[in-house]
Amino acid sequence: MAKQIFINLAVKDLQKAMAFYTALGFTNNPQFSDDSGKCMVWSEHIYVMILTHDKFSTFATKEIADTKSKLAGLFSLSMDSLDDVNRCLENGLKAGG
Repeated sequence: MAKQIFINLAVKDLQKAMAFYTALGFTNNPQFSDDSGKCMVWSEHIYVMILTHDKFSTFATKEIADTKSKLAGLFSLSMDSLDDVNRCLENGLKAGG
């Protein structure tokens, strides 16, 4: 079995978060998506699960962090060039990041 990474993130607005990750270059896998969570694909081995607070809470035993005032993590994406990094950054900022 191939090793894969699934990053799970609690989001307040699922559709806005999906639009943001789509702007960064992720695609949605509808097979693992519903009204409470979306599976966003970066590569065949890396996925970001964006989940409503209600859905995320079913997996967590601690309070969800308010990321407007607290840091919840640092995540990095590999890119082929500096131009790709700059384009991703610009798209992310335009999408509300």
